[in-house]
Amino acid sequence: MIKFSVIVPVYNRPDEMDELLGSLARQTDKGFDVMVMEGECDRSCKSVCEKYSDIVEIHYLSDNTGRSERRNRGMRESTGDYFMLFDSDVTLPENYIATVRKALDEEYVDCYGGPDSANETFTDLQLAINYSMTSIMTTGGIRGGMKDVYKYQPRAFNMGFSREVFEKTGGYLDMIGEDVDLSMRIREAGFKVKLIREAVVCHKRRITLKGFFRQTNTFGKARILLASRHKGALKPTFLLPSCFVVGNILLVILAIAWRWWCVVPIIIYVLGLFTESLVRNRKLSIALLSIVTSYTQLFGYGLGFIEEMITRKASNAAAETLYRQ
Repeated sequence: MIKFSVIVPVYNRPDEMDELLGSLARQTDKGFDVMVMEGECDRSCKSVCEKYSDIVEIHYLSDNTGRSERRNRGMRESTGDYFMLFDSDVTLPENYIATVRKALDEEYVDCYGGPDSANETFTDLQLAINYSMTSIMTTGGIRGGMKDVYKYQPRAFNMGFSREVFEKTGGYLDMIGEDVDLSMRIREAGFKVKLIREAVVCHKRRITLKGFFRQTNTFGKARILLASRHKGALKPTFLLPSCFVVGNILLVILAIAWRWWCVVPIIIYVLGLFTESLVRNRKLSIALLSIVTSYTQLFGYGLGFIEEMITRKASNAAAETLYRQ
């Protein structure tokens, strides 16, 4: 039977860890241990780990290394032969471990990823961000909805892979887009990767609009960096947010300088966002916020993509870091 080791990097988020560990304590399948890898911080989650130590086998480690190295250390020091990677802001349904075990028993793969969803505890802003990250109207339509599950690129908020994968690839690198980079290196090394649709986590992104913009801006920059490291990594669809940014700016300029009706495409798109979110979430405030979060996401990603394409700052920094390693 597969022994799972759950690896969670965390920094200054004890409340999130309380929710995640609580969901792990309620798992119907108990065949796992947990490695909590905390960076040196002001708000430690050590006491939270101790709270659940009688229910779940938890190992708490703290150091001042980066997130990628803490993940790698957790895998090196764990006892499992298959790792499950989560971000601290997720919670799991009680049958998550059992669902993954059943899927791997039926068809073993060296690496899997799972989708994310929302639940009734989300704030309006969290639900609006969830809409933006999962809607076909934005860049999120392919998250967990791929027809070919074997082409999915797992993300570190919900992914797993074998110890053999870790030993052969070396794990995560200290760079932006490190989880997608690892997914690509796993496939390039000849391992089998698959999306397990039923392995859903609740991803409770606790960030502000400013933080959401910064996060998506990093995603955009990472795409250029990944394209420089992996052949064929730059897909035409990755250009769409940048085209969206340029198109919106041009339409607004034309509306001001020439004819007001040049913004009609923007109006139609905004109404589309509002309508889809209203149908999905059934709440006016979330539908209105979804317009803001969708533009935040698309402009953040698009501007990050354009900036990195011109400056290559993140790519050069990553190259220097990897050279030192």
